[in-house]
Amino acid sequence: MAQIRLRNISLAFGPDKLLDNAELVIDSGDRIAILGRNGQGKSTLLKVLDGEIEPDDGEIVRSDGVRIARLQQEVPSGEDHRTVFEVTASGIGENAAEALRQLEADGYTDIELEGTDIWRATADIQSIISRLQLDPESKVSSLSGGQKRRVMLARALAAQPNVLLMDEPTNHLDIDSVIWLEEFLSKITATLVFVTHDRTLIRKLANRIVDIDRGTLTSWNHPYDKFLQLRAEALSASETADKLFDKKLKQEETWIRQGIKARRTRNEGRVRALKKLREERSQRRAQIGKAELNIQTESKSGKIVFKLDKISHSLSGKQLIKNFSTTIMRDHKIAIIGPNGSGKTTLLKVILGQLTPDEGTASPGTNLEIAYFDQLRNQLDESKSAADNVSEGSDFIDVNGERKHIMGYIQEFLFDPERARAPITKLSGGERNRLLLAKLFTRPANVLVLDEPTNDLDVETLELLEYTILSFKGTVLMVSHDREFIDNIATSTIVLEGNGKLAEYVGGYTDYLTFAGEKSSDIKNKTRDKRGTQPPPKEKAAPKTAAKLSYKLQRELDQLPVKIEKLEANKTSLEEQMADPEVYKNADKLAEVQTQYNELQTTLEQTYCRWEELEEMANP
Repeated sequence: MAQIRLRNISLAFGPDKLLDNAELVIDSGDRIAILGRNGQGKSTLLKVLDGEIEPDDGEIVRSDGVRIARLQQEVPSGEDHRTVFEVTASGIGENAAEALRQLEADGYTDIELEGTDIWRATADIQSIISRLQLDPESKVSSLSGGQKRRVMLARALAAQPNVLLMDEPTNHLDIDSVIWLEEFLSKITATLVFVTHDRTLIRKLANRIVDIDRGTLTSWNHPYDKFLQLRAEALSASETADKLFDKKLKQEETWIRQGIKARRTRNEGRVRALKKLREERSQRRAQIGKAELNIQTESKSGKIVFKLDKISHSLSGKQLIKNFSTTIMRDHKIAIIGPNGSGKTTLLKVILGQLTPDEGTASPGTNLEIAYFDQLRNQLDESKSAADNVSEGSDFIDVNGERKHIMGYIQEFLFDPERARAPITKLSGGERNRLLLAKLFTRPANVLVLDEPTNDLDVETLELLEYTILSFKGTVLMVSHDREFIDNIATSTIVLEGNGKLAEYVGGYTDYLTFAGEKSSDIKNKTRDKRGTQPPPKEKAAPKTAAKLSYKLQRELDQLPVKIEKLEANKTSLEEQMADPEVYKNADKLAEVQTQYNELQTTLEQTYCRWEELEEMANP
């Protein structure tokens, strides 16, 4: 059954229409992911569905009894001294919290909430708060960003919606919270319409995709991967049709320029047809191009980029890092993950020398040129335009040894002249992230530090950023909650596991889950064995002596580090080949390289496991 229907909706805030005679039907049980480039109107569409924005033309039909709630993109930044219960209750009415408090205190309230059974509402709100794992008496101002987003979700759910609209629900959540949100949303019965750049979330939740492109809404009743395939085919067919149209227009323009001959033939129908072709061509809106992301690299860093030796660090009495050591080598791409507040940004600052560890040493390598992407976008000046933020007021900038006009450069990041001259207060979150990347990439760097770079980026720009980082001939440190982004880029992952404990795993997020699961299983098995089969007291009391490996095993152990170093070098070589655009022009070559890479990855993982096994045997 249709819950919401858009008919010929048009809406414009500038020269181009965000929605142009758009049509959409939302049925009960739909789980719709809204996709489209930054600035195409995804958030605006949610506001139109919600009724916050009225369209210029067209009709919105909402079925009887439909209740709509919207989770907004930005968590309120101001100090909100209300409790979690009060903010949640405000989802059913501004006076709701006071009425429910009176009811709880003396069983009576003279405050009326139209159409609401306040006795039942109290139980429902307490249930929602409990399901979202929140404390009803906590002050919202004291909560982390992730917890505040849960409160906003609780507020939306308090209205008992049967249509839930969500704008970037995973922004600023840590990975554990994102996984929790996925599981929570998969169980609720409301129709879901959501905007997100999280491809894993789309795959797990969406049963339908709606794509916004140049004012038109196109609905695809397919899972995400099938949608990608079909859309690519549709875009290819559209480009072919446009080329044929342009060819015909060019032929007719050539004919009309013959002038006298055209008038002599008196072919007025053909002249009218040409006029119609011109009008049709002028109304065509060009497809948005792809940003051109290129990182400047002038010189290589030393082979060792950063070395941490038994570092420990506390903040406000909380131990964030305890006795952690690692060596970050040139060209490594390291992901840093962990719950919000666990110390990811603190670890970055210790590595970069911005913080001195309480214990241990953090040593930088030689010849480092560092570019730092700040998740808070503090490097952007709110008083300046987009162009001036990048060029510092100059008309020209130097990029990769080439002198470029700022308007030409910033256009590579999909800013037209109007947006480039606009103050950045007018830019969306995704546009601000693109602007920060444009600013970042004006500087030469051989070390790239990215603190939550994926927030608000559209999927196309996100995939291009992945390709750019993979092609980057330098070292990358990144904090991210985007699991697919990590899987596609990271050569190793540092996990902040809590209570100051850090562990490093080969590969991305999925590899970490695999290794951590195996490690946990091993510990459980060992514990079970110890509990199930107690050795006799005599053996138990015997003094511990270090195990001595056989000559053959000791020789194998001594040779493994050299073997691993060679495998890592081969892996780096294959990654460089896979980052070369020329390889993608030869399908057979690409398949061969990918097969070699997958086989090498398996061998490398097995070799690391064997190394750990022999180390444990030698040092029980």
